[in-house]
Amino acid sequence: MKNLLLILGCFLIFQTSSFAQFPGAGARTGGGNMNMGHFYGKVVDANKKGIDGITIQLKNNKYDPATKKTTEVVVGTMISASNGDFSFDNLPIMGANFKLVFTGIGYKKLEKAVSFNIKMNAGGNMQDMLAMVDKDLGNIKLEENPNELASVTVTSTAKPQFEMGIDRKIFNVDKNLTSTGQTAVEVMKNIPNLNVDIDGNVTLRNAAPTLLIDNRPTTLTMDQIPADIIDRVEIITNPSSKYDATGGNAGILNIVLKKNRKNGYNGGIRTGIDMRGKFNGGGDINLRNNKINFSANANINERKSIGTSENIREILGSLNPTSIKTINNSTSNGSFNFFRTGLDYLPDNRNTFSLYGNIVKGAFNNTGNQIIDSTISSNTRNYSLDNNSHFEFLNKGGQLSYKHLFAEKGHEISTDFNYNESESSNWSTINSSILNQRSVGVGNNKNYTYNLDYVREFKNEMKFESGIRYNYRSEYNKRDQFRNNILLSNISNPYNYDEIVYAAYSNLSFKKDKFSYQLGLRAESREYNGALLNSRGNDSLRFKNSYPISLFPSAFINYKKNDKEDFQLNYSKRISPPNFFQLLPFPDYSDPQNIQIGNPALKPQFTHSFEIAYNNAYKKGSNFLATIYYKYSTDLITNYVYKDINRASTNGDSAYFSSFINANTAKVYGLELSNKTSITKWWDLNLSFNLFKSAIEATIPGQNVNNDLTSWFSKMNNTFKLTKTLSFQFSGQYQAKTILPPGGSASRGGGFGGPGGGFGGPQSTAQGYNLPVYDFDMAIRKEWAIKGGNTASLSFSVNDVFKTRVNKTYSESVYFIQNQTRVRDQQLFRVNFSYRFGKFDMNLLRRKNNKVEEGGGGMDQIPQ
Repeated sequence: MKNLLLILGCFLIFQTSSFAQFPGAGARTGGGNMNMGHFYGKVVDANKKGIDGITIQLKNNKYDPATKKTTEVVVGTMISASNGDFSFDNLPIMGANFKLVFTGIGYKKLEKAVSFNIKMNAGGNMQDMLAMVDKDLGNIKLEENPNELASVTVTSTAKPQFEMGIDRKIFNVDKNLTSTGQTAVEVMKNIPNLNVDIDGNVTLRNAAPTLLIDNRPTTLTMDQIPADIIDRVEIITNPSSKYDATGGNAGILNIVLKKNRKNGYNGGIRTGIDMRGKFNGGGDINLRNNKINFSANANINERKSIGTSENIREILGSLNPTSIKTINNSTSNGSFNFFRTGLDYLPDNRNTFSLYGNIVKGAFNNTGNQIIDSTISSNTRNYSLDNNSHFEFLNKGGQLSYKHLFAEKGHEISTDFNYNESESSNWSTINSSILNQRSVGVGNNKNYTYNLDYVREFKNEMKFESGIRYNYRSEYNKRDQFRNNILLSNISNPYNYDEIVYAAYSNLSFKKDKFSYQLGLRAESREYNGALLNSRGNDSLRFKNSYPISLFPSAFINYKKNDKEDFQLNYSKRISPPNFFQLLPFPDYSDPQNIQIGNPALKPQFTHSFEIAYNNAYKKGSNFLATIYYKYSTDLITNYVYKDINRASTNGDSAYFSSFINANTAKVYGLELSNKTSITKWWDLNLSFNLFKSAIEATIPGQNVNNDLTSWFSKMNNTFKLTKTLSFQFSGQYQAKTILPPGGSASRGGGFGGPGGGFGGPQSTAQGYNLPVYDFDMAIRKEWAIKGGNTASLSFSVNDVFKTRVNKTYSESVYFIQNQTRVRDQQLFRVNFSYRFGKFDMNLLRRKNNKVEEGGGGMDQIPQ
C-alpha cells in the first residue's frame, strides 16, 4: 500500500510540473520567426482608474483539418494587474485577426477586435512595420453593470437557508436566531433531518455521523465550537470516494467556519447573557490588503446546566421481587474560551498559501445528589449519594495548506497538513454513609493528517480527481480508582491506542445528454494497536487489528429532467471503526447503578448504502427533496448489558455493566422528505420528515436479539420578516418511538461535563427504545443599519419554550427492565447583542477564483 501511494504521489507531482504555467504569462501560439507580435494595454473604469482582477481572453480563428471548418479558439488568458495592465506576446503577426474579451464581476462584458495590420509591400517602411509588431491598445474602458453589482450584494448578505449540492445538503446558519451566543449543539437543533438528544448527541437517520470542520478531521466536540463562528453546515449522507471511508452509519457532518476575505478591514463584536447570569462574548477582525489576508476570532462561553432524572429498574430472575429507584439532581457549571487565527498569502491570482490555528480551553464543575430507594420483598432501604466532579481540557490545532490553479479552467492541485491535539484531566467523588469512591483521570489524543489532491477538467465536461491521504491518531487515557482512599490497582491501568490509515482515491465524472455520472474507488490500509499498561507503564495486555487493503467503491448517477427537476441514484461502501471510548477497558463508576465499560476487542463495522433522490426547485426560493435510502451493516457496534463481579467492591458483590459488542447485521431503510419554501414575502418555512425502519440481529452472551421498529422524525423552522429590520423565528421537532441508536453517538465525546461528569446518556442496549419527545424554540431579532455600512442587532431567544422536552427511555436485558426519565435546561432565556463594522473593497469580487476552502466558497459564503 505504501508503494502504491508513493507511485501515485509521483504521478501527481509529474502532472504539476507538466501543466504548470507562470501565473499571468502571455499566450504562446507556436514557434517560427513570425510569432513576434505583442499586444498590451490597460483596463480602466469611468474615472480612468486601473481595474484589478479583470479576466481577459485573446481569441483567434483556427482551421480544423478534421472537420474542414474554421473555429474560434482561446490562445491566451490572463488577469489584469492591480493597476489594470495586461500583456500578450509571441503572437503571429501575419494574416491573423484577434478578438479580446473582457469580463469581470460588476462590469459589462466587452469584446474588441484587434490585429497588427501588417502588409508586406514594396513601399513599406521596415521601422514602421516593427512598430506595428509592438502594439499599444491604450486604455480599454469598461462600463459598470449596476444590476450585477446589486445582485452580488444581495447574494452576500442574504444567503438562502438551504442549498442543494450534487452530493450534499447545505444549510446556511450564520443568520440563525435561536443559536446565537450558544454552541454547535444548538445550531444542529435547527438543521432538518438531524436529531439532537438531551445530552447534545447528534444523530442522522438514527446513527452518529462523522464530524469534520472545514472538510478536515478534528478533536473538537460539538459543545466546544461557538455557534457564532459557524457559517454553514453540510450534510453528506453518502460521501464519494474522495472522503475518508469512516462514518458508514450516517455519513458526514461538515461544519464550515466563517472566513472573511474582503479587501480592506471588517470585523465585529458580540456579547450576551442568559437567565442564569452566564455570559458569552467575542469578536473577530479581518484585514485584507492585496496579497495578504489576516483574520482572528475569539469567543468566551459560560454555561450552567441543570438536570434531573428518575431511573426505575426491576431486577429479573430473583425469587423475591426487587426494584431500585434512583432520583438524580445535578448541576454543571463552567466555561470555555475559543481562539482562532489565520493568514492567507496570495502571491498572484493562481496560488494561495494558508496557515490557520485554533486553541480551545475550558473547565467545568459538576455537583449532584442521588437518592436511591431499593425494595426487596416489600422491604425498602434508601440512602443518598453526593456526586462531585471536575473536568478541564485544552485543544490545539493547526492547518497549513497550498493551492495552485492552472491556466485551464477546473485544473488545480492542492495539499495540506492538519494537526490536532487535545489534553484533558478529570476527577470525581461519590460519598455517602456506605460508600466513599474517588476517580482521577488524565488523557490526551493527537491527530495528524496529510492530503494531496489533484483535479483536472476536460473540454468534453469530463472531470478527473485523484489524491492520497495519510492519517495518524494516538490516544492515551489513565484513570485511577479509589475506594475509601485505597487505590484499586486492578481497575486503574493506563490505556494507549493508536490508528494509522493510508489511503488513495480516484474519481471520474462525465456527462452524456441529460445524464451525469461519477465513479470512484478508494483504497485504504488500516491498523489499530491498543495496549493496557500496568502501574509501571509496561504492557500487560495488547491487541491489534489490521486491514491491509480495503476497497470502497462509490457511484453517482444523476438525471436532469429540466432546469428545475433532477433524479439521483448513488451507492457507497463505508467503514465505522470503534471510537476511543468504545474501546476503553476502564469501568466508569460515576453512576454506581449504570457502570459503563468499553470493549478493546471490537471490530470495525462495514456499511453498504444506497439512495434514490428526487429534487425539485419548483419555484424561486423553494426546493423539495425526497430520498429513499437503504443501509446494510455487518459487525454493527451496539450496546449490551452483562453481569460480573464488581471489582470496586470489597466484598465481592456483582454488578451490571453496559458495554459494546459487534452485532451480526443491521438494516435501516426509510423515506426522507424536506421542503423549503417562501409562503409569502415575509414568511419562510422549512419542513422535514423521516419515516424509517430499523432492524438489529445480534448474538450476545446469554441471549439472541432480534429487534426492529418503525419510527418517524419531523422538524419545522419558521422565519417571519415582520419588518425590514425585525425578524421572528419559531422552530420545533418531534421524535416518535425509536430504537436506541446503535453504539450511541460520538458527537460529544469528552466535551461538556467530561468523563465521569455531566449527565450521562441512556442505557443503550440492543433491546430498547426511546419514547416520543417534542420541543419548541423561538427567537426575535431587531437590526439597525448604522452610517458607514455598519450594522447592529439585538436578539432574544428561548429554548424549550413550553417545557415539553422530557426524555423517556425503556431498555431491557436478561437481567433487568429499566425505565428512565430525564429533564435538562427547560425554558432557558438568552439576550444577545452584536455589532459589525468595516469597509469592503469590491475589487475582491473581480479576482479569479479566490476560494481556498474545499467544497465551496465564493462571495455567497462571505459572512456579513
